[in-house]
Amino acid sequence: MKVLLISTYELGRQPFGLASPAAWLRREDFEVFCADCALDPLPAETVRQADVIAFYVPMHTAARLAVELLGRVRNLNPDAHICFYGLYAPLNEAYLRRRGVHTLLGGEFEEGLLRLCRRLRGSQPAAPANAGDGHPQTEALISLNRQHFVAPDRRGLPALSRYAKLCSPPLSPKITGYTETTRGCKHHCRHCPIVPVYNGRFRIVQKEAVLADIRRQVGAGAEHLTFGDPDFFNGPGHVLPIVEALHREFPALTYDVTVKIEHLLKYRQHLPRLRDSGCVLVTSAVESIDDRVLQLLDKGHTREDFIRAVRLLKETGLNLSPTFIPFTPWITLQGYRELLKLLSDLNLSESVSPIQLGIRLLVPAGSKLLDLEEMQRFIRGFNEELLSYEWNHPDPAVDELHRQVMEMIKVGGERENNRRGIFMQIWEIANAMLGLSDPLPEPAPLPSRAAIPYLNEPWYC
Repeated sequence: MKVLLISTYELGRQPFGLASPAAWLRREDFEVFCADCALDPLPAETVRQADVIAFYVPMHTAARLAVELLGRVRNLNPDAHICFYGLYAPLNEAYLRRRGVHTLLGGEFEEGLLRLCRRLRGSQPAAPANAGDGHPQTEALISLNRQHFVAPDRRGLPALSRYAKLCSPPLSPKITGYTETTRGCKHHCRHCPIVPVYNGRFRIVQKEAVLADIRRQVGAGAEHLTFGDPDFFNGPGHVLPIVEALHREFPALTYDVTVKIEHLLKYRQHLPRLRDSGCVLVTSAVESIDDRVLQLLDKGHTREDFIRAVRLLKETGLNLSPTFIPFTPWITLQGYRELLKLLSDLNLSESVSPIQLGIRLLVPAGSKLLDLEEMQRFIRGFNEELLSYEWNHPDPAVDELHRQVMEMIKVGGERENNRRGIFMQIWEIANAMLGLSDPLPEPAPLPSRAAIPYLNEPWYC
């Protein structure tokens, strides 16, 4: 049986969500092909030959792009069994089934994909293979089983050198690999798509599988590694031995992680262990500096916590890459300008990717934001084409500010080597909207530009 796994977008990373299930399926002699359509065209001939075509949809952008490809795939191979797997599969169940998707798998999907392919091959009794004959899928829509992982099999994927790199000018960009040590999250941030699927739980990828995956990527040229865990400190006792073993084996390899502001403060004693084992960058979803907005999002931190975390990481010698959702129904023109001013005061204008200053709140199907009366009053309805609920800001000037900021970011072309320049132009836009003209003070001098490394794929949704 031929199985085609398709990724449409994974933040400029070589898709773990293809390599991991590929390993599970190949162990049982399924013929697996992997296509990363973020880099390469859809392989039409492989599509025609596949018995199962499975789209990996871990995020909103990936899901929208997969839906766009779906019609072409069905035209090329109307008899193939179509599967969507990843966070956005169960969130959009009704819509995807209407579009002819046979099987949807959320949560821990490897086991479900394997069961599906066994069923379609006939090696285990279940409903007939073709879900179009009226038989529903027998695999769990959402599985939180504690899987025993195997090392991902990255054969057939584009070379690591074609993906996003770690940049630290004036040093040469580093080829960057990607792996995961945990999935899910212990927390319940209302805007997060992980919450409706995992509901406050997380699952580990066993240490031996993680280290085997890292060894293979280093062998393929990786000089830096991104750990894609939603929160690296959901399980400190699991992840810290992994990075310390990693550092002993590959002392020159650097890495980056994502950690909540709340956890940076709670587990501050572990930050030197990150630094000393090769961590050079910590991403943290700050989202807002307005305590009311943070409470509505149930982020678990305050504005003051963010400021404390910034200072803590600077003292530790770790670089912070904060991410934001500045445009919510509750932001004001003054509030947006205040965000820019605080980032400048904290000397973070070059640490924030420009796109983070233009992100607008996304409300996907199943979002816990819909439980809030404060959100419901702004909702205009669900747009199936966009796979999200639409909303308008009560102040049209804020929507206009968002439009101008996004236009500036597009014109800037995400010139990551000129973050400060783009930041200043956005400051001028915000000032003009308020009828102000005061300049920002020059930031404090940094030891060198290399003190602020960044990944040259800046999108986060």
